[in-house]
Amino acid sequence: MGAVKSKRVPRAVREQQMLDAAVRTFARRGYRAASMDEIAEAAGVSKPLVYLYLHSKDELFTAVIRRESAALVEAVTAAVEPEASADRQLWSGLKGFFAHTAAHPEGWAVLHQQARTHGEPFACEVAAMRAEIVEFVTGLIGAAAKEAGCVGELADREVAGLAHALVGAAESLAEWGNVRTDEGAPGEWERPPAKDTAATLMNFAWAGLSRMMSGDRWAPGD
Repeated sequence: MGAVKSKRVPRAVREQQMLDAAVRTFARRGYRAASMDEIAEAAGVSKPLVYLYLHSKDELFTAVIRRESAALVEAVTAAVEPEASADRQLWSGLKGFFAHTAAHPEGWAVLHQQARTHGEPFACEVAAMRAEIVEFVTGLIGAAAKEAGCVGELADREVAGLAHALVGAAESLAEWGNVRTDEGAPGEWERPPAKDTAATLMNFAWAGLSRMMSGDRWAPGD
């Protein structure tokens, strides 16, 4: 009786296994220190197969960045309640962002720590993802201004600036929440729930936005 042949794994499934292994390896070891041997071993495949599917370490890293970027953008946009009030839409988007980064800390580490520090083309991939999120948040803030009846008082440039500031604050909080090292060794603290982190940023940002949209602006004086 002949040996039973193992079921062939479809290429799409195998590639995702390789990308999963690459995310873990890049996040823990860094782009430069990570080796294709390590990634192949973590994926349970041969190194030649990784090269056959993804060609090079650079192309593998780019594929990881694109997959993790798309997943993050999808998480934020899908979380927003389209028929809700402006503040609820912003809150749900932030909650989606923090929930995703908390659930995928290694993917977030690759995007926020690794890809940005190794120059083109990796930094450009992350910049494109960030621009997409900023554009989405710009729309939410613009809708909030319209809902408050202050269209024209918040110029387009100012709305865009506020969106950049909010996204930057969210990125900083995600970094703090996922890789915080200010209290003991990593892993010795409890990660804050996504909704609590989102509420922290909403309390910080929405109070200021509400005042601006009501015409109550801070001025430096003389």
